[in-house]
Amino acid sequence: MILDVLIFAAHPDDAELSMGGTIAKLTSAGLKVGIIDLSKGELGTRGSAEIRKKEAQDAGEILKIALRENLELKDGSLKFNDEYLNKIISRIRKYHPQIIFAPYFNDRHPDHIGTSQLVKEAMFFSGLAKINTEDNERIQTPYRPQKLFYYMQTYEFKPAFIVDITNYFETKMKAVKAYDTQFHNPESKESETFISQPIFLKYLESRAVSYGFKIGKEYGEAFYCEEELEFDLIGLIKAAEKR
Repeated sequence: MILDVLIFAAHPDDAELSMGGTIAKLTSAGLKVGIIDLSKGELGTRGSAEIRKKEAQDAGEILKIALRENLELKDGSLKFNDEYLNKIISRIRKYHPQIIFAPYFNDRHPDHIGTSQLVKEAMFFSGLAKINTEDNERIQTPYRPQKLFYYMQTYEFKPAFIVDITNYFETKMKAVKAYDTQFHNPESKESETFISQPIFLKYLESRAVSYGFKIGKEYGEAFYCEEELEFDLIGLIKAAEKR
């Protein structure tokens, strides 16, 4: 399967929380989007790896993604090593995405930082012919995506661009809430976490409102790129003329 967009996340629910509206927008446009979770989130305080697997499947169906995989790397230890790097290179070469997304490289969770580094280096090395990887015992050919974009998790950054998700915010929240064990439930007897606080989902909405406001929309999601991006000035003017 060839994908248009491939998203790497440290844990199930990271992609939905950070860019669920953008994913819904991309799939609604007919693009093939895949999510690869590096770990099962087995160290998470609430739920279990088995439950989170089912929640991830449900969330993916809501967002209408084409593919979801879990590399089953060790939760809490997503740091650079050759084994982890080669697994990510192999997936990039297998699915040939034009664009990949990864966590922003400055975050409160060490696994998010580690995933960011792994994906950035894998994107570069996936284009080198002398790095050998296999898929189903077949040697893979080198391939490097066009762009790497970073999505926002805990810490904010000055965006390179903001995606209008006004028409897809409800879909995003439905996908987020598919992770029922991870968020506030007054009947749950499990310990409270950073994201299970009653106010967290309100915070998630307020962030989307804030970034939407910056571009004159109701809801938005922010992204960062380390490279300069082309700006379609003529397209912007023509779009304004049609309003």
